[in-house]
Amino acid sequence: MSLSEQDQNGTNVIEEDEQLAKALQESYPFAEDEQLAKALQESCPSVEDELLAKALQESCPSEEDELLAKALHESLLESPPQYGICAGCNTEISPGKILRCMDAIWHAECFRCHASNLPIKDREFSTSGKHRFHKSCHKKPHPPICDVCKNFIPKNSAGLIECRERPFWKQQFCPSHEHDRTPQCCSCERMETRDRKYLLLDDGRKLCLECLDSAVMDTNECQPLYIEIQNFYEGLHMKVEQKIPMLLVQRQALNVAMDGEKNGHHHMRETRGLCLSEEQTVTTISRGPRMADNQFIDMITEPRRLIRRCEVTAILVLYGLPRLLTGSILAHEMMHAWLRLKGYPNLSPEVEEGICQVLAHMWMESEILSASGSDVASSSSSSSPSSSSSSKKGKRSEFEKKLGEFFKHQIETDETSAYGDGFRKGNEAVLKYGLETTLKHIQMTKNFPY
Repeated sequence: MSLSEQDQNGTNVIEEDEQLAKALQESYPFAEDEQLAKALQESCPSVEDELLAKALQESCPSEEDELLAKALHESLLESPPQYGICAGCNTEISPGKILRCMDAIWHAECFRCHASNLPIKDREFSTSGKHRFHKSCHKKPHPPICDVCKNFIPKNSAGLIECRERPFWKQQFCPSHEHDRTPQCCSCERMETRDRKYLLLDDGRKLCLECLDSAVMDTNECQPLYIEIQNFYEGLHMKVEQKIPMLLVQRQALNVAMDGEKNGHHHMRETRGLCLSEEQTVTTISRGPRMADNQFIDMITEPRRLIRRCEVTAILVLYGLPRLLTGSILAHEMMHAWLRLKGYPNLSPEVEEGICQVLAHMWMESEILSASGSDVASSSSSSSPSSSSSSKKGKRSEFEKKLGEFFKHQIETDETSAYGDGFRKGNEAVLKYGLETTLKHIQMTKNFPY
């Protein structure tokens, strides 16, 4: 081997070693690995780092925390300057200590326990309806609350709690309200409450807002209802052929007309309807009043001369009563007219008023039944819009359905001899023998069949 060949071989060996070293270096980049490891460590903090960061965050509250703390501070008794109306005394609250409770603001002295009448200063308290109590007071038995004045019903001289009640409406009240001129609705007979005032009619009667919703106010407005009553009688095969005027009148006009009758009616404690047989001039309501300042004004009346063409000259009904009560009165007075026109003279008060109440009760039952039927119909079809929640012509409100039950209940539980006992005897006869047989028996014997 020549020297030149050895040099050449040595060069080849060196070149191979350099290539091998380069390959090894590329497969183990120590410096780059260190940088990568450092970066990974910085991106993945240790548990100690997390605890440290959390401690720093808790010691430096965020902006949201500061806002929350500020809101909580403002909700405490010490309030920043602010004006408002106290829910207890209805006077303005000046800057200073106020309470914010039950969606209202209060003077601290006005937020009182309904039982002890002492200010509630505890952070916790109890409620019952709109009333507030100390928790200790609320646990104690306390008297019932009067629905009229909203105070506890007091004990009488014997130390007993004595309260009055409208059982049908479950309205209970202090005995004093029967004598302190607390008004009651002339229709549903519920007592006027301190927080819900009734409307004043021109003759001194008061009407609650629920009864007002379906009240009939003048003669023209009542004509469709009068036609309904006539159709009801025709459906019983008791059609009245004569055209009898029907007028809505004020209480004074009704009393005057009653005094002018020769053959006296046997009336209830308050006359609401009258079947006239004499010629008279009656003041009728041609246009009902409008409401202003919690009372009715601008009623238009006119005199109407009634001419006797048959045994009945007119039917008068008191204005301002709900449709169902007005209809019941009309059904009652229409029966008086039917008896006179069909030849039933000289009946006793118990028999005549009793059978008239039977017809009023029958009409009321038919109205209650039709109302329940209309609910079924309306649930299957809601295509016809209604312009009023009341049922002068349309769908009945829940209150009016309840009102119908009340009027029916009144007829059934009347305690008077003529109207109450007469109805119960007459109704029993009709249920047992039927209306037609009962009427024939009355015509022959002037008494109910037994």
